[in-house]
Formats: sequence, C-alpha cells, structure tokens
Amino acid sequence: MQQITASTAPAPAGTYSSGIVSGGFLFLAGQGPFNPDAIIVGETFADQVRQTFANLEAVAAAAGTSMRNAVRIGVYLNDMSDWAEFNEVSKEFLGTPYPARTSIQADLNGFLVEVDAIVALPTEV
Repeated sequence: MQQITASTAPAPAGTYSSGIVSGGFLFLAGQGPFNPDAIIVGETFADQVRQTFANLEAVAAAAGTSMRNAVRIGVYLNDMSDWAEFNEVSKEFLGTPYPARTSIQADLNGFLVEVDAIVALPTEV
C-alpha cells in the first residue's frame, strides 16, 4: 500500500489517509468543499460540489490518475433535494461510463456535500 497526499487539498482531520493506492486502484477518503487550510469554500451548492471534486482531483493527480477514471463514488448530501443539481455538476468531473454510485442524506456539519471515490490507476500497455 502507498499513502497519497496533495498539498492543494485539505489534510486529513483524523486517523485516515487522503488516499491509499492498493491493487491497481486509488481509494480516496471523503472530501468536502474545503480549501487546503480547511476553510469552507463556495456560497452555492454547485460551488461546493466543484471544490469537493477539485480536492478529489488533486489527490487523484498526485497518484497519477484522474476522477475521470473513477469506478465508484459515494455521495453524501446534506439535503437530498440537491441530488439533481449534483448530477449535472458532477458531469464536469467524471468520465463515461459514469462510475457506480451510492447517494445518501447525511448530517454534514456546516457544509452541503461530501464525496469519496475509488479510482482506477493507469495500466502500462
């Protein structure tokens, strides 16, 4: 296993890693709409989704991959009425075929969205 970090994404707030490479995949811990100093970014839901994906993308890039290679994402919404808007904004960051996904309502503390992911690593041809 290899730990992955990115200076442009928030550092973990507990006993977990931002990313772990194992078995040809990158396992990304949940990211929210925070800058590297752990300050919430984004006035609107769409802005918070974009910051969340920017954080995931930063860790994925540090591992040599991209969220366009995501095979599964977990989506945690403060309000399920944001589900349709999440679908639209997420298309900016995800490749097709879209990854498998679970979406649930969560009691997020002061922010609107969190996303975790499993991302395929590039393979040598």
